[in-house]
Amino acid sequence: MNILLLTSGITLDQLSHVIKTFDLSADNQFYFNGRSMDDRNLAEMDIVFGWDAKVMSKLLNMKHARLKWVQAYSAGVDYYPLTQLANRKILLSNVSGIHAEPIAENVLGMILSFYRGLHTAAANQVQQQWQAPNTPLTLASGKQMVIFGTGHIGSRIAELAQAFKIQVIGVNRSGHPVKAFPQTTAMTQVDSDLLKKTDIIVNALPLTPDTKGFYNRDFFKLAANRPLFVSIGRGPSTVTNDLVEALQAGQLGGAALDVTDPEPLPADNPLWTMPNVIITPHISGLYQNYLHDAFAIFAENLHQFKTTGTLAKNEINLKTGY
Repeated sequence: MNILLLTSGITLDQLSHVIKTFDLSADNQFYFNGRSMDDRNLAEMDIVFGWDAKVMSKLLNMKHARLKWVQAYSAGVDYYPLTQLANRKILLSNVSGIHAEPIAENVLGMILSFYRGLHTAAANQVQQQWQAPNTPLTLASGKQMVIFGTGHIGSRIAELAQAFKIQVIGVNRSGHPVKAFPQTTAMTQVDSDLLKKTDIIVNALPLTPDTKGFYNRDFFKLAANRPLFVSIGRGPSTVTNDLVEALQAGQLGGAALDVTDPEPLPADNPLWTMPNVIITPHISGLYQNYLHDAFAIFAENLHQFKTTGTLAKNEINLKTGY
């Protein structure tokens, strides 16, 4: 198999090491220089790992390209041309599952930082100020959390939250039960009754046509308890201007954002200077073994793909986007 690796920010040594770790070089040929490949060689790629908009656009518009499978290096695949992949009958898989632990820990860290005043203390430290927070410190224990998205990530957030004695409710498309959640409800059933007592709202939704702009002015008006809004799903699920307005109006008590729309967030956006907002640059899913764990999924899929032309896990439904 000819496999093209489109992984900017990862060194050749790192890639060579992980290929050797999973013993993938025996009967596969790996290529690392997609942007410098001529059309003839690019058309002979059977598999792509990762993403490069320029290379993928060129490859998908080649009439005689051999490409049959793309392995994303992320959980979200909203930036892939799903319709074009479907029309070309190209399989797409992601690395969903490996992000659950780091993102869940990030979410709990944000919540604890907000409730215990740690982000305020960090800002005061830069100014060399010994000063207590202006807002009362509170406990996570006993709070109510509504998590939108009950997959791997949402489930792990629920598990960690319950360890802190936070009451959790899960929201998914149909309201189907999920093991990690004592209670679930459908997205169509989200109303003021659900959110009026909620202390923490977590966005862990994938980005689809149904979830784009889901957190908007009308949504924030349902929140009567000035909750903390935590967003680690996808930035465009939230209407940024509506979020700013909700914070300014006091409809939300604060926001903790690892994803924004757009990314990076412009320097003049009001969110940067709000004292009740924590922003991290889309890093919540990263951790030291990310490349190894992503390749573990790729290696398992590659073995089955070479045998049956199908994928063992994490295949994306190109109609729904997840």
